[in-house]
Amino acid sequence: MPSFDITSPTNPRIKHLIRLREQRRFRSQQGLFTVEGAFLLGRALQAGLTPREVFWDGVAAIPWTGPTTLVEPSVLDRASYRRRSEGVIATFPQFSTALSSLPDSPTFLLGAENLEKPGNLGAMLRTSDAVGADGFVAVGSGVDPFNPNALRASTGALFSVALAVCSLEELTGWLESRPIDLVVATSDAETTIWELDLTRPTLILVGAEDEGLTEDARAAASKAASLPMHGQVDSLNASVTLAVMAYETLRQRSHPVP
Repeated sequence: MPSFDITSPTNPRIKHLIRLREQRRFRSQQGLFTVEGAFLLGRALQAGLTPREVFWDGVAAIPWTGPTTLVEPSVLDRASYRRRSEGVIATFPQFSTALSSLPDSPTFLLGAENLEKPGNLGAMLRTSDAVGADGFVAVGSGVDPFNPNALRASTGALFSVALAVCSLEELTGWLESRPIDLVVATSDAETTIWELDLTRPTLILVGAEDEGLTEDARAAASKAASLPMHGQVDSLNASVTLAVMAYETLRQRSHPVP
């Protein structure tokens, strides 16, 4: 059996991990976030990030050969947001999510306004990675990209997709100097996504599921598009809507219509 450095859930470093997991304000104050499991740790390392600390149960196979703190497995599980740590929890410095994190001349961006559910953000980042988008823009301050659920739902795309978190005013100012069409998804748009030309540089923006896009976002748009609804429901999950529109963009660019 390994000789554990930490054997008690009341250890101050374990309490610190739990606060990082649970409290957005504390994460922001500390400038840190947690990464759980060997897979996500590997994705972070592949992206060139360096952990501040690595807490390991001494058993799980992990893609890290640097310094570790050995933690008794049941204690490490207490620090996990799923109550099962998968053998490793690492802390990383938070990275910049300013608009300057995006490529200067992107041709394909995805985004959402006023997201509240971390899982939706994670799913959208995963879609962004899958379609090869140049980046993702989270408009508004409702969601925390360093929330453990956002990271897990992204399956590590948080580390591979350029991410900007900004206000709508900041975004529109940034777009003014760039030839990018702002396409918004609205249920009342007369034009469907299939009828738009998405081969130009484009940012596709969706809104929160309960309220949709704000009037200011709709007013700032170059174009609006809807998805046809043929059944009883009147809307789709925001991340699903974005995925459908993203893949239509990819289809047009892969197979342009003469």
